[in-house]
Amino acid sequence: MAPAGFGRWGAGRGREAENHVMADAASLYDLSFTNNRGEQVPLSDFEGRPVLIVNTASKCGFTPQYDGLQDLYEEYEAMGLIVLGFPCDQFMHQEPGDDGQIDEFCKVNYGVTFPLSTKVDVNGSKTHPVFAFVKSRAGGMFGSGIKWNFTKFLVAPDGRTVKRYAPKTVPADLVGDIEALLPPKAE
Repeated sequence: MAPAGFGRWGAGRGREAENHVMADAASLYDLSFTNNRGEQVPLSDFEGRPVLIVNTASKCGFTPQYDGLQDLYEEYEAMGLIVLGFPCDQFMHQEPGDDGQIDEFCKVNYGVTFPLSTKVDVNGSKTHPVFAFVKSRAGGMFGSGIKWNFTKFLVAPDGRTVKRYAPKTVPADLVGDIEALLPPKAE
């Protein structure tokens, strides 16, 4: 069931299944990723919390969105939001660095403290299971494939309901949807 007040959220399976690993995942929390330090991170660690998943790149016109993603993380992490960056080099070779270079770039230029994965594919036969899952739950305007860097997926605390945002959608525009998934603020 889609969270109240969220308009069109995707909770069903899409027609496209790029990665069969995803086929067995009932929720995002059944999956994991490798962080940029080489450590396996089970997404079950974030169960019950909203998770914002973004494919990122260091040499893209949208790269300044790292600032907004970091702002969201700083503002809402204590209330439960998780922001995860997944560097991807599938779009015009805009993420050429290795994991260490990407980490340093993000910290030095944007003060990024939210978790980053190793570099991943978000489309094609080597699609990372996390992206196979979110794309199957929330296709884009022209199919489920990701068209560019900084496509964003907000996964509800149920781990099954996903809302997709275009690369040009700035992180600040997600505040209403994020706040709707968080516990009410104490007054």
